[in-house]
Amino acid sequence: MSDAVSIRQLWSQTATVLGARHEARWICEVAVSLDGDEFDRSLDEPVTERMVAHLDAMVARYRAGEPLQYVLGRWGFRRLDLAIDRRVLIPRPESEMVADVAIGLAASVPDGRVVADLGTGSGAIGLALADELPLVGTTVWITDVSDHALAVARANLAGIGRAGRNVLVAAGSWFDALPPEVRCDVIVSNPPYVADGSPLLEASVAEWEPAGALFGGPDGLDAIRALVSGAPGHLVDGGWLVLEHGMDQGEAVRALLRQAGFVHVETRPDLASHDRCTLGRWEQP
Repeated sequence: MSDAVSIRQLWSQTATVLGARHEARWICEVAVSLDGDEFDRSLDEPVTERMVAHLDAMVARYRAGEPLQYVLGRWGFRRLDLAIDRRVLIPRPESEMVADVAIGLAASVPDGRVVADLGTGSGAIGLALADELPLVGTTVWITDVSDHALAVARANLAGIGRAGRNVLVAAGSWFDALPPEVRCDVIVSNPPYVADGSPLLEASVAEWEPAGALFGGPDGLDAIRALVSGAPGHLVDGGWLVLEHGMDQGEAVRALLRQAGFVHVETRPDLASHDRCTLGRWEQP
């Protein structure tokens, strides 16, 4: 019977079941292994039983509450299409803005630049840096303490083309992952910054996304403190530390950076005008 059903009909039926046409299309695109214009050109093509079975499994997962991004197994981040699953956080628009800040700072370095994305997860920020910075003269370190996360990041690294040759992958907790001699022009991180037991965390996030990448201690700042204290030992004179954080943590993060000796400290808002990214410049005493 599935042979008589077209992609168009499958999409329509899925949209009816989900009550969401866009989400239904994304699920159908994955099920039939077509997307964009190619999907549109194939709407009247018949689907196979395997395609229907794949779609049914994804619909069941989505209706059970699993985040759409995990159901799809991929999600867009800036110019990249990233593979993701429950081993890593779902890439979010707020982190795209953080990546934009880091890219701008690194691009301003006139000669060869070294940047590091610590706690890279899926590789989103670090791979966006490699993808958008000049191919010549760029070195990007992506690190994580989780071997599971690094497996996802390595899979995504394989998909970014020639820019992948500029990326080095290392395992370890924050600066322990970097060789002692490495000095960076920009260090960027989206660390765990949710306070333990925070009532502000959405239930679906707490249920599905990895706790180790979410929770940052009683006030959410444990990882940020480690990054601020360790960054001077791995920044060049004039290098920048760029940190993503919670919308209520801007003042605290600015204070930590200033206490550690960083200058030109500022917090930048996300698209919702919430404090989201704080940066500071390290100048050798």
